[in-house]
Amino acid sequence: MSSSSDPLLNPDTMTVASKELASQPENSKSDVSKPASSDDNVFSIVYSVLKKVAIVGAIYFVGYMGWSMAWLITPIMFSVTREQWKKSSQLKRDISILSAISSERDVILAKITDLPAWVYFPDVERCEWVNRILHQVWPNANHFAKDLVRDVIEPNVAKALAGYKLNGFKFDRIILGQVPPRIGGIKVYDKNVARNEIIMDLDLSYTSDCDINFQLAGVRGGLKHFQIQGMVRVIMKPLIAKMPLVGGLQIFFLNNPNVDFNLVGIVDLLDMPGLSDMLRKIIVEQIGAVMVLPNKLPITLSDAVAAHDLKMPEPEGVLRIHVVEAKNLMKKDISVLGKGKSDPYAIVTVGAQQFKTQTIDNNVNPKWDYWCEACVDVSHLTLLGIKLFDWDRTGEHDPLGRATIEISNAVKRGLVDTWLTLEDAKHGMVHIRLTWMNLTANPNDLQSALEETQLLRVSSMSTALLTVFIDSATHLPLARPQSKPDPYMVLSVGKQTQQTPVQMRTDAPIWEQGFTFLVANPDNDTLQLRIVDQKTDKELGRFTYILSALLEKSGMEIVSQPFQLQKSGPESKLTMTLALRILKKAPNMEDEAQTAITERGDTVEELSRQTSSKSDVSPVPPLRKQDSRMSNHSYGNDTDSGVANEEVNVALTASKTSASPSPDLSEQTSGLLHRTPSMTSSAGIAGRGRIQLTLRYSVQRQRLVVIVHKIMNIPLKDPSSIPDPYVKLYLLPGRSKESKRKTIVVKDNCNPVYDSTYEYIISAAELMTTELEVTVATQKGFLSGGSPVIGMLKIALNEPEISQQGLTSWYDLLPESGFE
Repeated sequence: MSSSSDPLLNPDTMTVASKELASQPENSKSDVSKPASSDDNVFSIVYSVLKKVAIVGAIYFVGYMGWSMAWLITPIMFSVTREQWKKSSQLKRDISILSAISSERDVILAKITDLPAWVYFPDVERCEWVNRILHQVWPNANHFAKDLVRDVIEPNVAKALAGYKLNGFKFDRIILGQVPPRIGGIKVYDKNVARNEIIMDLDLSYTSDCDINFQLAGVRGGLKHFQIQGMVRVIMKPLIAKMPLVGGLQIFFLNNPNVDFNLVGIVDLLDMPGLSDMLRKIIVEQIGAVMVLPNKLPITLSDAVAAHDLKMPEPEGVLRIHVVEAKNLMKKDISVLGKGKSDPYAIVTVGAQQFKTQTIDNNVNPKWDYWCEACVDVSHLTLLGIKLFDWDRTGEHDPLGRATIEISNAVKRGLVDTWLTLEDAKHGMVHIRLTWMNLTANPNDLQSALEETQLLRVSSMSTALLTVFIDSATHLPLARPQSKPDPYMVLSVGKQTQQTPVQMRTDAPIWEQGFTFLVANPDNDTLQLRIVDQKTDKELGRFTYILSALLEKSGMEIVSQPFQLQKSGPESKLTMTLALRILKKAPNMEDEAQTAITERGDTVEELSRQTSSKSDVSPVPPLRKQDSRMSNHSYGNDTDSGVANEEVNVALTASKTSASPSPDLSEQTSGLLHRTPSMTSSAGIAGRGRIQLTLRYSVQRQRLVVIVHKIMNIPLKDPSSIPDPYVKLYLLPGRSKESKRKTIVVKDNCNPVYDSTYEYIISAAELMTTELEVTVATQKGFLSGGSPVIGMLKIALNEPEISQQGLTSWYDLLPESGFE
């Protein structure tokens, strides 16, 4: 647990207590509330003597065998590091235990300075009153928590540990102790709250005196001094007109809580940095899967409320995240000459949802171009976090910095494209783009959503969101003779798979659990359901639902409908609720507000006249502008009228072609190629030939696309030596290896055809100051006294046509000497 999350013991009595605790011997700190007995002292003396004998014996044995001193130094360093880490962790736990057994008034006053600014404290008695209620009801809540740990947490932890080749995890005993959770701050919301709900936030701190025993890989161990701290939100809804006046509760952490614990028994060997972090990570993940947004722990209080009304997921939208790149990151790797580079990767966190980019080796300016999507409930989740790390083979990945961004900015603007300065780092920035997607129940919006994903050309993007509420199943077949099954359900859409908890000894399981799935294309995807017996892994039934059927339903949903299970008994049925929502790109609310203000003024008529006066076809650019776009160098006005007319016709054709955008870039560029004159009779103003290129910049994907179509009329100086041309591309300034692109070599051809496509990840701001260098060369080297370069040109990429519609045109090749 990080030091920033520890309780602040500001009063003098608490500070003195912690100092005294830190100065006590290690044996006396193992249990703050229990004095050391004479048996403990005898054991301590015996243990100390045996430890010294073992150390002396090890030193003698190493010298006797003539081994290297590394055999002695390495375990000593390992032992010292572990002891120091355990002392630091134990001190933090002991301070938390002191706060747990102290009076409410002292602890709350001590933590006031550490609480968020919004927490309202009219008087300390309010928190004391709540904590006394928790103390009173804790024995009963204890039973509920034990069932939750055994039924939900245990199987998920066992499955996660199995991924690390640690099998056989099982709780033997769960005693959560007598110390209840403590509430340090309370806020009840009175704004932006629906009429039928009550929302409040609680600053929860739980330092337990638990006694939990478990088995792992055939070894028995224990867990004590379990601690958890975080901000908990409680939603009481819906409000009903009969007792208990509240239909149910939804309880969840706003972000992953801070978790700490102490391992005892034989598995105490795992209690060291790295190994215990693995177990702590698994526990945090399982807590997040149960009750960290977007996951909620629902509790039904009244039978008058339908289960799916309280327990079905209800995201407000989908946040589309694009981690583009980073720059000027810290150098963490050590090389022969000192500090080398880093191998950076990024982890994006949205509540309990985490996404990891690929690792870029040996680079402090990585370009990830990583896309992901997260289901978001904006009214509860406000921040997106991103952390950068340097990958290390030892597993101890060094942090490169972190940053956060408000999700509400994307909701208001529709799109946020920004560079974030990294915190906890000497330098570095990360480029991130957020797009907010609303959820609609209109099936007519599906086509535009499909076109949007095709334009992005990212296969992992979604067009719809499916929410599933699995209620129950009935009359399942027996997996074993004379024994009822232990069923659980596996749900899958595409590559996404989720499952329900196991219901023990029943052929009519009641799950009442909701799930969400991102759907690539509802016209093609299906929901696959399988019911499996845990003991035998035998399939008890299955069901397949074609999602396109939901597009024809009213509101694109079905509520509490029974379905006949396949490969099961004739009376086996499954009851569930389904709802499909289409992702629609959100408009810019700020622009809409400004537009509404403008329309209320007297400028509406003037604006409409200006709009109606615009031509559908872009005007033909002047010939001089076209010449300047083809080359940065002028060779006079020796271009004949035929070439000039051809250039104007090409520009006009390209503008007409670009006026009707296509959802797919490949289709658009193929249209440009088809409609643009594919031949040219000119050898260019320098007599070195001409090259046909397509340039287009996608703002959504932050990609520059360059298509090298063909070269025409390369001069043939020696008929016995026909050139073998190829094309090289660089981005300027810099001409780095990362920006180098090269076509294939076409043998013995003065009019080679390539039709090769190349992409660059580049931001819109960088595009304005970047040029594309194009070099045409030959492997035979027949020009300029054997120089392989046939011709070159530079193209400024700040042309508006490149970013708006795309530009296909012929460009004159110029001598290499003109660019020196």
